[in-house]
Order: sequence, then structure tokens, then C-alpha cells
Amino acid sequence: MASDSANLPGGKIPFLLFLALVNFSLTIGIHNDNFSEELYVKPFSSGHVMFHFQFTTVWNVSIDKPESFQHYHLFPKSLGDVLTTYKVKELHLSQTQGLWKHEKWGYPPEDAPPGDELWVWFQPHSGVDQTWADLVNALSGLFCASLNFMDSKSTVQPRWSFRPAGLASEFYSADSRFVRYSTLPREVVCTENLTPWKKLLPCGSKIGLASLLNSVKIYDGFYHSLGVHVRSVCQDTQCLTPATELKQTLTVVYDPTTNKNGKQDWSFQSMFDRTLQSQCPLADTRKVYVDVTTQETFPKFSLSPVPDFVLNQKRSGEERKIAVYQIGNHLSPSSLNLKAMYEEKLTFSNSSLPPVYANRFVTGYGLERGGVTCMIYNTMSSNTTVIFMETVPWFLRVYFSSLRIENDGKEIKPYKINFIPAKDRANPYQMELVFRLFANSVTKITYSFERAFLKWTEYPPDANHGFYVSSAVVSTVLPVASQYTATSQSVSLLEESFSDSSSSFFLRLHTETLLVSLPTPDFSMPYNVICLACTVVAIAFGSLHNLTTRDFTASDPSKRKGLVAKLKSFFKKEKESPENKPDSKEEETPSQKDKDNSKSEGKDSKKKDGNSET
Repeated sequence: MASDSANLPGGKIPFLLFLALVNFSLTIGIHNDNFSEELYVKPFSSGHVMFHFQFTTVWNVSIDKPESFQHYHLFPKSLGDVLTTYKVKELHLSQTQGLWKHEKWGYPPEDAPPGDELWVWFQPHSGVDQTWADLVNALSGLFCASLNFMDSKSTVQPRWSFRPAGLASEFYSADSRFVRYSTLPREVVCTENLTPWKKLLPCGSKIGLASLLNSVKIYDGFYHSLGVHVRSVCQDTQCLTPATELKQTLTVVYDPTTNKNGKQDWSFQSMFDRTLQSQCPLADTRKVYVDVTTQETFPKFSLSPVPDFVLNQKRSGEERKIAVYQIGNHLSPSSLNLKAMYEEKLTFSNSSLPPVYANRFVTGYGLERGGVTCMIYNTMSSNTTVIFMETVPWFLRVYFSSLRIENDGKEIKPYKINFIPAKDRANPYQMELVFRLFANSVTKITYSFERAFLKWTEYPPDANHGFYVSSAVVSTVLPVASQYTATSQSVSLLEESFSDSSSSFFLRLHTETLLVSLPTPDFSMPYNVICLACTVVAIAFGSLHNLTTRDFTASDPSKRKGLVAKLKSFFKKEKESPENKPDSKEEETPSQKDKDNSKSEGKDSKKKDGNSET
């Protein structure tokens, strides 16, 4: 009976349901991860507009246990294999083109210097230097970048500036043996870096918010930055078990006023040359946020379509209004083309300054000595403590005795100093200073250096262009959130940061890169010397070679016909054509008559001899 009931069509239904439930339970147990895609749009008073894409993947496995990195679902396997192979605990990579203007735009969601920046915390083990060298080579191939040039000549071990952003013990965070930091300020970011970055997304680049990432339009922007950040976070509020978070960010700043007669109007179609037509089915959160704090003030603008709701963000010292769009609510019956239309043309005005910002530049003249000056501005009404870190290449020989920290003409003594001198062609100078910024003041940091002579093989092809010095890093904790758009370290999503009630906000900002000229030899002189030497050698060698290798023999000049004589005889034969030859019947030359007479005389003599014989 049991076999007969199993053969019936209705008998297979419970068995299929059982298999479906088992498969679903296994899927839930294995695929313990989630994915979110968010877009944050913020217009600036300068007329620029920022678009910040953030794709967050949280996997409920510990990065400290490599054996748990199996059964990949949303987390990219190519990156997971690199993390487990090279014992990475935390990784932060940024690839940036352009300079973020803190005075006009405030603070970005993810601050990054021009070029490439990479800092990594490794799990405790011996041989970290070799692991770092292998890791940068692997990441260089994964992200199609020149990260393999991050060798010992550009790598340092920060002591205070770069503490872990994720879960870490206090003892581990204070041990700088397991952290490495390096930059490539000259690296150019282009589409070959964007393509591998897109491949790490669970839905790829053809669906969801990633479909807006048109490389042609992105690299027309005023500023763009790619970011990949991996850290350890908490799975729940009690933080009993850790999870691994992968956050991929792309920040791009456009200037829509250039092609619209000063109007600041923008839309998805005008900025990215496409509209949002789909959403990622694997994402749990699919939202677009627009900062509309200045919507009712100057310059006034209106959004189309109307947002689903407006969220009031309250952070310490600042209140902002955020328009929220649920992507799924605006895709039918057509695609989502978010627009902002302004009532009047843009008029430039002074924007409010951020609490802390910095500028840096090169001083001095000539090609022997020089200096660097960094100005750090504190616009708050309270003092604050900052950590200033700078990495200087070995060919700029820094005089530590010339280091000065001044505020309003008075010298400031730093609380802590970490200075590691450089070794020629081995490692750079590393400088970390901890000091206090006074309220409503400007602090100036200066030091002098001497330019070194390089070997002629160490100069790049464009030697007269100069050499780049990486950005300085300023780290501090702000008591207010004025113009602060970054997510706090305790949350993962932008949506969670809008309800952040923290009383302090960690800030890390980067200054400008420097371009320094070194004593450069005249590379055209070797070329001139080589040409002259080769010419002299060719002339002398040719004559000597002919004298020593040729065989000289005597010859009759009359029988010897050279090239000139052969040419003359050839053209002489050409002139004697049949038309110019004399007719034998009409005219005969004297020589021909003599020949005929001799022939006739010969015949007569033969006849006479015959008659005599007869």
C-alpha cells in the first residue's frame, strides 16, 4: 500500500515539500549573509553635487577563522581567498583621482588622498613584511593597479594614526608591528580599476544602483574615489560573535553648472547618461537619500519624483533633512530618473567652514634646499588634540632639528613624537606628532629638507616633471558633527548613521600631495655624446677596415673599364640606331670602298693563277 501510494501523483507532494524544507534550512544555515545598496546625494553651495554609492555585505563568519570562509554566497570569493591566504584582519584600499576641497564641501563620507592608499592590519604572526609584499602583489592583480610598487621605500608602520576601525582588543590595537601603511600619490585611476571593483558586487554592474556607474560619465567628474573596506563587526547588539563586513564605496563630485548657463539642475540622466531601471534582488536595503537641508533656503530647489518620506537627522551640533526614496516604489511603470530643479541660477557665496581642515605646500627656492609648511585650522570654540602624520621619501633629507610647531607666533611643544629617520633606497622618513589645537586659531608645522642626488637610472621618463610626496594625515575627534557625513564606526549602513546619537566623531583627513623638483641631469648630453662618438668611430673604422682587409693587385688601365666607361659605351650604342646607319647602295664610306676593292683584287688574282696552271 505504501508503494502504491508513493506511485500516485499526490503521494509525491509530501516528499517534495520535505526536500524543499531541507534545502531551505540548509540555505539559511549556509547563506548567513546580507547585502545592502545605498546612494547618498548631497548638493553643495558651490554648485557641485556629490553622489556617494555604498554597497555593504555583512557575512556572519569571523575573519580570524580562515576555515570558516567557505560556501561563498554574497561575499566575493576572489577577495575572500586573498584575505585568508595572507592572514588579513582589516583592509582599507582607496583609489582616488582629484582633490577633495574641505573648505567648500565639508567632510566626505570616506576621506582619501589623491592616488592609491592602502593600510592593512594583519593577524599576529611572524614575517609580516614578507606577507605584506605578497599581499600587495595579489591585490595589484585583483584590482588592476600598481600596488606592487608599495615596497619598503614607501611603507611605514603608523603608531597612533591608523588604529583598527573594527573589532580589536586594546592590546592588539596598540601594537604597531602588525599594521602597514603605504601610498602611491602618482597613481592614475581609470576604467581598468573600476571594472574589477564592479565584479566584487553580488549583482554585478548590470542591475541595481551599480547600473548607474557609467565609466564615461564617472571619469568626467571633478572628483571620484573608489574604496574597498574590510573589517570585523558585531553580529548583534551584545557583540557576542563577530562578523565580517565588506563595504565598497564610490564617491563622485560633478559640476552641473558648466553646461547649463549657471543652473544647478541635475538628474540621473544628465549626470550618468542613464536612469535607474532595476533593483538588485539580493539586496535587503535599496534606498536613495538626498540631503534637502537647504531646499527651503537659498538656493531653492524641488525634487522629482516626490520622496517617500523625509527623515530628520539629528547629530551633535547639527540637524539635517534627508529625503528617502525606496527604489522599488519608483520603478513601475517606468524607470527612476531622480531630478533636482532650481528656481534661480547659482550665485557664489562664502560657505561655512568645517571645524578642522588643513593645507600644505612647499617652501624655498632652488634645487639644493627647501621646506614644507602645513597649516591646520581650528574653527571651533574649544581646543582639540590632533595626530599629525607625514611620510617623506628618502631622497628629501629631513632636518629634524628644523621641526617647528607654532601658533600665533608661539612655539608649541608636542605631547608625543614618533620620528623614524630614512635609509637611502631602503625606507622613508616617518613622522608622527601629537599636539593641541587651540580654539579659533591656525597652527603651523614647518621643517626643512635637503634634496639628494639620484642615480641616473632612478629618474622616471619625465624626470623634469618632479617627484610626488604623499599627503599628510590629520586625525582627531570632533565634539560636534558640523558638515560630518561619514558613518560612525559602530554602524555599517548610511541609514543607521542618520539616527546616530554619538557625542564624539572620529575624523581623519588628508592634505594635498606635493610635487618637488630634484637636481636633474641633462639627459640630452649622453645622446649627443653617443651620436658624435659613433660618427667618429664609423669614419675611422671604415678607413682602417678597408686598408687592412682589401687585396691590392696591379691592372692594365687600358683594359680596365670602370663604371663610367661602361655607361659611355652603353649610351653610344643607343645612339647608333638603324635609321642613322648609311645605305650601302646609295652612299658608301671610304672604308667600305677600300674593302670592296680589296675583295675584287683577290678574285682577279685567283683567276690568273687558274689560267697559268691550265
